[in-house]
Amino acid sequence: MADKTVMTQPRPFIQTTVSNEWTSGICDCLQDLPQCCLAFWCLPCFTCITAREAGECLCLPLLDAFGAIPPMTTALRVSVRQRYGIEGTICKDCVYSFFCGPCTWCQIAREIKARKSPITFVNMASK
Repeated sequence: MADKTVMTQPRPFIQTTVSNEWTSGICDCLQDLPQCCLAFWCLPCFTCITAREAGECLCLPLLDAFGAIPPMTTALRVSVRQRYGIEGTICKDCVYSFFCGPCTWCQIAREIKARKSPITFVNMASK
């Protein structure tokens, strides 16, 4: 009778980078300078692109011009916070949207980009 040899393959260690905090601060434009430059030079274009990447209507951010507190900036920030389980309050979202609109859009774009692939595989096999 032939001996059966059982071989086990090394399994990867899965490390998630999911957190209940924003992956970047409101003014961390150095993390993605091209995006921040686009937001600075053409904010309407940038907001429409970011809204589309968030799965929202492309032209929805253009409604921000009709409110004292930018309604779409606030709504998208709240939506992204809820989608990724980020802690915060609607009051903070309103303040950031009103006083730091372009920076808020940059932070939302960075968050969507960072959370698209939150799993990192680490090979634990020894050689």
